[in-house]
Amino acid sequence: MTVSMARDPHRNAVVLTAGTALGQADAAMILVHGRGASADDILTLAPELNRPDFAYLAPQAAGSTWYPYSFLVPTAQNEPYLSSALARLGAVLAHVEAAGLPPQRVMLLGFSQGACLALEYAARHARRYGGLVGLSGGLIGPDGAPRDYAGSLDGTPIFLGCSDVDFHIPKERVIESADVLRRLGGAVDARLYPGMGHTINEDELEAVRQMMAAL
Repeated sequence: MTVSMARDPHRNAVVLTAGTALGQADAAMILVHGRGASADDILTLAPELNRPDFAYLAPQAAGSTWYPYSFLVPTAQNEPYLSSALARLGAVLAHVEAAGLPPQRVMLLGFSQGACLALEYAARHARRYGGLVGLSGGLIGPDGAPRDYAGSLDGTPIFLGCSDVDFHIPKERVIESADVLRRLGGAVDARLYPGMGHTINEDELEAVRQMMAAL
């Protein structure tokens, strides 16, 4: 591995696509897969969402993992992978914007580790997005981490969905994340599902479909 790749492991991550070609779509969704999964896996949501008029883009993490440890550990422990992952997500968004779609026409959606990454990216780069969806995830960092993010989400529609007994995602972190995103100006709909596994349910998919229709 070169020095540059060691410092920026996700720099050359491939991006898979589905739906309408980016230059012809009126809106786009960037989908971020979870730990041990793949861009192919997260793109299987596209047919479920049933909006072929969207352009779907899914970056692939190096080694199928965006960062090595839990999202709850001190942030420095997940470096340089976390910074590289956030930069890669920013690069995909910049690519979409260069194709003619501004952030307010772009939705960010992630599941599990990908949800944590999408939420953290949006909080650190607060602006009006077309939508933000965190499925089984929360903002990154240990309990008590300062949440002094700058900027405003300016009314961005946000959906957070998670089990109330998820082994990986404490419900308290979902609630905290919802509160922080509201303070940043997001219009947050947060739902905790009793006894659900670490998965995605139909109610969550329907909420995303409604966000896409509104966009």
